[in-house]
Amino acid sequence: MPISNPFSNLFGRSPIKPLQAHMATAVKAVIELPDFFEAVMAGDWEKATSVQQRIIDWEHKADDLKKQLRLQLPKSLFLPVPRTDLLELLTMQDRIANRAKDIAGIVLGRRMVIPDVMHQQTLEFVQSGVRTAEQALKAINELDSLLETGFSDRELTVVERMIQDLDNLEQQADKLEISLRSSLFKLENNLPPVEVMFLYSVIDWIGDLSNRSHDVGGRFQLLLAR
Repeated sequence: MPISNPFSNLFGRSPIKPLQAHMATAVKAVIELPDFFEAVMAGDWEKATSVQQRIIDWEHKADDLKKQLRLQLPKSLFLPVPRTDLLELLTMQDRIANRAKDIAGIVLGRRMVIPDVMHQQTLEFVQSGVRTAEQALKAINELDSLLETGFSDRELTVVERMIQDLDNLEQQADKLEISLRSSLFKLENNLPPVEVMFLYSVIDWIGDLSNRSHDVGGRFQLLLAR
């Protein structure tokens, strides 16, 4: 029978729920990206601007939550997990929202035109970033259950399976990125060189969403191994 972790009761205000709330907010910024790209591809810059603002709002909210958690995080030795690990995990989560804001900012700022033949691939690639971020959130949301069960074998197995799924999603995103880059390469001679350069950057940044979500899972896994 799992033994409850006694350390979780030694301080009044657990940082786990705020950490999970921060991750959920960061992921909400990413979830806006498919709508943003659909608007861009339709040439609906008014809608794209509106969606970009929502992304900025989520990123700002994530920043506020990050600052609050850093200020309120107990310095006690009786945290259920190391304070430095929580701070590192928080930083990695924050980078997800930052990247979503970066992507929307550069695409809207330059009024970038994505070639028609790349539309479907691009949307699939963006959706892969959303799925990876959501999977990372799913894993992070298990942290309180882990603490309640004293890191029981059963709960650890569930989380490890989630992280393996996260690995698979990140690999799928990598394959989509390679395919999208290949499609752009075939079009290079027909596009302005500067636009090609920025399109490659956007592809790289979209791929970075999955990488950063995967980093969150990796840091979470290290935390569990301690």
